[in-house]
Amino acid sequence: MCGIAGILSQNHPPSEAELRRQAHFLSHRGPDDLGLLIWQGHGVVQTRLSIIDLAGGHQPICSADGRFILVANGEIYNFVELRQELEAQGCVFVTHSDSEMIIHAYAIYGDDFAQHLHGMFAFCLIDKLRNRVILGRDRLGIKPLFYARDGERLLFASELKGIIAARSAAPQVKAEALLQYLQSQFNTGEATIIAGIQRLPPATTLIFEADGTTMLRPYWSAADVRTVDCSMEEALESFAPLIDTVMREHVRSDVPCGLFLSGGVDSALLLALLTKHQEQPVRTFSVGFPDSQMEGELAGAEYIANYFNSRHTSIPLHGAEVLGRLPITVWAADDLMRDYASLPTAILAEHAAKELKVVFSGEGGDEAFAGYGRYRKGGFERFFQNLVRPGSGGFRTSPQLHPLWASRLFGPELRAATAAIRRPFIQAWSETPREWSHLQRCQYTDLMTAMPDNLLVKADRMLMAFGVEGRVPFLDHRIVEFGLSLPDQLKTDRRQGKIFLKRWAEKTIPAEHLYRKKRGFHVPMREWLTPAFVSAAEGKLLANRGIRQWFHPAGVSALCAAQRQRGGRDRELWSLIQFAIWHRLFIDDFGAKPAANDDPLLWL
Repeated sequence: MCGIAGILSQNHPPSEAELRRQAHFLSHRGPDDLGLLIWQGHGVVQTRLSIIDLAGGHQPICSADGRFILVANGEIYNFVELRQELEAQGCVFVTHSDSEMIIHAYAIYGDDFAQHLHGMFAFCLIDKLRNRVILGRDRLGIKPLFYARDGERLLFASELKGIIAARSAAPQVKAEALLQYLQSQFNTGEATIIAGIQRLPPATTLIFEADGTTMLRPYWSAADVRTVDCSMEEALESFAPLIDTVMREHVRSDVPCGLFLSGGVDSALLLALLTKHQEQPVRTFSVGFPDSQMEGELAGAEYIANYFNSRHTSIPLHGAEVLGRLPITVWAADDLMRDYASLPTAILAEHAAKELKVVFSGEGGDEAFAGYGRYRKGGFERFFQNLVRPGSGGFRTSPQLHPLWASRLFGPELRAATAAIRRPFIQAWSETPREWSHLQRCQYTDLMTAMPDNLLVKADRMLMAFGVEGRVPFLDHRIVEFGLSLPDQLKTDRRQGKIFLKRWAEKTIPAEHLYRKKRGFHVPMREWLTPAFVSAAEGKLLANRGIRQWFHPAGVSALCAAQRQRGGRDRELWSLIQFAIWHRLFIDDFGAKPAANDDPLLWL
């Protein structure tokens, strides 16, 4: 697990200083080692978090014949099997690193090589013989990769910071992406919040040829999945060897692994599986909010931890402590996205980092096996919502901010960009096969939008900010394909979701835990945005350059007054506070880094 970056050019090679500047902004992702290499016009750099082949996995990796140069981030989980296969075809390895599989898979299988890689990864592979460079990203977008044109150069990095640090142009906010953040909680698709910087899409390689041209090449799509006509018993029988294989691959590591344990089904099942695949008790961590009126998950997590005899730590959190993580989570996320859970996730990562480098978590279980209530809307509700906002079958139609406040807050550029809000969801919906059910289309739409550009931003960036690798077995592409292929009646009914996963887990997890009402992981932000905090924030918001540029000051003042007097406007206010801090860190004062626990008011 690492940070990677580089500057690619046919005519203007980068300097070592430029590459080291990129590496500086990715050092949190890889505190154990740094390596860089310049070949002709291409320069690459990696900051390393050592997980596999601790002594010999230094990067960049150069092939034995000198033809290939590689920097990579992530894990190739099937490296044991793939190495045997590649050695049988004559490949000579120079390390025991899982990342080296990328070089030899390309050498043997050509441009279709990424199909042979199981895992979470982003990489840059230089082919000296053909003077071409290949950037690649895993199927579900677990690992991030960004790129941008800068004159004749092509820049890439694991995080936006690594590209902003190398660009000649000053960063500017893209209006459509900002509006998506405000109204959808995150911005999604190839365009990022910074104009001119692109995301490499999941399941895609980008080939940069000798003549300077680039080509995007998709190598996998969840839309190719077809429904399997099977009974519950047949599905359960098929799933057992699959999940066993996936977990056997995922636990491969030369360092200990832990687990973020919530009170839900997914992390409980992961604890059961990790207990089976590890000899020592699993190290588990949970957070909760004892002072909140909101029902928490600590009790459920502690029950499951005791049931499986894990070495468990419960971390009680209070409002001021959680709010103090806002500046560092905004800095870490890069992408502008509003997910309150980023704050406690960062605290979990900070605690885990004191003794672990690898932590499992349950992202993907709800998407792969249909756990969300939004997947179970009735036909009339879907029809009406699609009538009002067509294009996605009544799914993901409602804006996040109250229309009254949106009209009072948004400046002219945001008002002009309204067509961008739902475009990614409509596009994903339109990609689904005609024979798919409404439920499958909902799953696919989330997997293509909210998963890589919201939930996985949290899962990757919050952990990597503290040098911790996150592993998410439910997002192994084989698990996702299996879940999508199940008949609807095995996944949901009108009362509950994830029926199949719960049935499979019955043999290991107590039924009273499995069939509790789904709570989700909620953060009591409404209770913490007190009148005193809002009053202190108002003047700073009105003075913030980003707020002044994109929002109406009178609307901001009215919003603060409403929150002080009646509450209930925490979503709108939090959106502005987070954007103001982000604008300060990425536009006004790029290079500044908050402390792990800092006063958010200082960064407005």
